Parts: sequence; C-alpha cells; structure tokens
Amino acid sequence: MRHFPDYSLLELASVREGDSVGTTLANSVAYAQRAEKLGFKRFWLAEHHNMEGISSSATSVLIGHIAGKTDVIRVGSGGVMLPNHPPLVIAEQFGTLESLYPGRIDLGLGRAPGTDPVTARALRRDGLGAEQFPEDVASLQSLLGPLQPRQPVKAIPGAGTNLPIWLLGSSLYSAQLAAMRGLPYAFAGHFAPRLYREALKVYRDNFQPSAQLDQPYAMLAVPAVPADSLEEARHLATTSYQRILSLFRGQPLWMKPPVASMDGLWNAGEKASVKDFLALQLLGDAETIGQQLEQLLSTVEVDELMFTVDIYDPEKRRHALDILAETRQ
Repeated sequence: MRHFPDYSLLELASVREGDSVGTTLANSVAYAQRAEKLGFKRFWLAEHHNMEGISSSATSVLIGHIAGKTDVIRVGSGGVMLPNHPPLVIAEQFGTLESLYPGRIDLGLGRAPGTDPVTARALRRDGLGAEQFPEDVASLQSLLGPLQPRQPVKAIPGAGTNLPIWLLGSSLYSAQLAAMRGLPYAFAGHFAPRLYREALKVYRDNFQPSAQLDQPYAMLAVPAVPADSLEEARHLATTSYQRILSLFRGQPLWMKPPVASMDGLWNAGEKASVKDFLALQLLGDAETIGQQLEQLLSTVEVDELMFTVDIYDPEKRRHALDILAETRQ
C-alpha cells in the first residue's frame, strides 16, 4: 500500500468560456463536496484580480460560501495576497469565518499582488507593497492572538482565535520567513516549479519551533490531469495548455474545451514555455499518476500535496478527484 501525504485542492473558480460566474461557483461547490466525500483535507481558494476567466477575487466571501456548503473539509485561502489588504481587515474577515466554522478555516498568505501592476496600485493602501510583508504577517499574528492588556487595536471577531497562518511562496524568500516564524509553508509548484526542492529544503533546514508549530510542515502544490486513460488525460490537458498560453499572451483566461491537437495554436517557443510552467504536471490514469507521485516524492519531503485540476467538463473534473483518491489506496 502506498503511503502518500494528505491530499488537498487549490481552486481558482475558473470560468468556462460562455458560462456565468454563478454557474462557475455552483460547480466549485460541487467540486468541494466531492473532495470532502473522498477525504481530501483542504480546499483553498486563490486571490486573483482583473483576470477575465478567474472568479476568486473575493476570496474570503467564497471561503464562507464553500464552508457553508460542506461539513468537515478545511477551507482557506491559497492565498490572501497580503500587500492588497490592511492586516486588520483580514483579521476581522478570517476571525469571523473561524467563528462561523470553528476549526475549519486556514489563512494562507502571499506577498505578490496576484494581478498586474496597474490593478495592484488600485488595490493597495498608501502605496505599500511586498516590502511590508514581514511586518504585515507579524501584525496579523498579533491581531489573531490573545488580547493583550491595553491593546489599542483589536480584531473583533478575530482576537484569540489563533487561526492557523500559512506562508505561500514560489521562491526562497517566503520559505526563509516561514522557517524563521515557525509557520507551515506551501510552495507554488503548480506555476513556478523551478525552485521547489531548494525552497522546501531551506524551509526544513532553518525551521524554528513556534507557538503554532513545533516542527516543519510543508505543502507542495502541483497541477494534475487525472483521467481513465493516459490518452484521455493527454486530450484533457490541452485545456490547461490553452489557458497558460493565453496567460503568456496577455489574453483572457477563459477555460476552453480540449482540442485534438495544439499544433497550430502555439509555436515552438510557446510550447516550451508552457511545458516549463507545468513541469510538475501529473497526467494519466490512477496507476500512472501514482508512479509519477512516487518519483516526485522520492526527490522532496512534503507533508501534504495540493492539486490544481484544470479540466473543462465539470463532471470529468469531479471524476478526476475519484482517480486521485485511488492513488492513495
């Protein structure tokens, strides 16, 4: 029997070409419910802004919606892009969520804006950016911790919840900060696979125990296209190829149906860039993906895997979770 880490999901609430946001979010709910039924540990939503085709910008609102439609799966942010928000607002939002759904909410934090520079300027307060990230993390930890005597600013709700905070990253910076603060760490291998080994090693090697965590806890996010056969998986994967190609070209990110061939849709340079972006992509049936996971996990130590599954058909996407669940049996 395989002993793979816990499985979780990252959701962007991707809008299929021609679908409404309402339909998209209903599909996200059904997707989360299937994940819960199969024993997935977490369901996280990513914050993005000004991206046609991605409807997860109001992350805390969606977390509440998903948590209200499920029973036990942990729901959280993967992540809140902290430079966009005053820490007090996030503490109040997530303190409210934790009060509504106790023991089920995660607060994952990123230091990128999750958007383009113009939109980032529209979101940020007082021009503060990523350079403020360590101080903002410390402020959030304080606001979510126990109330202190004569504390001038309080997060109500939020204070005393000790909500689990995660740091997310795609480079060595957040790995070092998470290690120094004694926080769990998630690496974004689903879009920035190049440094995953180095970042996870830096995190483990430099981890300092904290009140939240006494030993390192690392998660790796990877893209996956599970299907009933390798041939079908290769066909379904063209949806993700088209989306990443649109991202590189600065085009809307609507989720498009799979195509028989990508020939003629991309040039050789674009193909190489897309494949590099998706270098950690798992693809195939349960047995094939199981073998790919064994190979991946032989190169790095992680406590949890978080999958992104870009499949156009909602039922096939839910069925993909059944296939992923098989790999742990």
